[in-house]
Amino acid sequence: MNKKKRGLYACFFKRMIDFLLSLLAIIILSPLLIVLIITGAVAMRGNPFFVQQRPGMIDKTGKERIIHLIKFRTMTNERDAEGKLLPDGERLNKYGLFLRMTSLDELPQLFNILTGGCSIIGPRPLLVRYLERYSEEQRRRHEVRPGLTGLAQVSGRNALDWQSKFKLDVYYVDHLSFALDLSIFFKTIKVVFSCRDVSSLTSATMEEFMGNH
Repeated sequence: MNKKKRGLYACFFKRMIDFLLSLLAIIILSPLLIVLIITGAVAMRGNPFFVQQRPGMIDKTGKERIIHLIKFRTMTNERDAEGKLLPDGERLNKYGLFLRMTSLDELPQLFNILTGGCSIIGPRPLLVRYLERYSEEQRRRHEVRPGLTGLAQVSGRNALDWQSKFKLDVYYVDHLSFALDLSIFFKTIKVVFSCRDVSSLTSATMEEFMGNH
């Protein structure tokens, strides 16, 4: 991996800010979280949470730390006659679409940030099975903690293709700074209120990354 020397902000202050802001957000948003938990349990007919293993930051062993990412569930568990899950577009109900458009489904990740698995700003944590599909350059996105929002999310969200997303992620890794994080933070607020680019051009969510060939 082509790790560069990190500055004081990246090595110390960024994590301190993450901890303090996520703790404050959890306290302030606790009434909303309770409402969403109850509403989600009804709308999803059961567990309102979606928990999945995702790759985190590369640790001292040279491998990605696996984290348990927690979100509000946006898709039901409806299955066909053979017991297979229905396509994403059929399982994404109106409540789930509302959560995605407003990014409220991401709120439980505040606990991932609080415990150090994620950061407020950073490349979005993707699926574990993608690890073997990355090029060495694309894998550099894991040199920093994954984020609740990131440069790719404020530059087009799911309307971007995978190659463009990964280039933005690596750019973020190489240019990580307080100024860049602050810029992404305020752009995220604008993106969330615009409710744009929730879906890709051909999918209700985002097509699976199949590799570079």
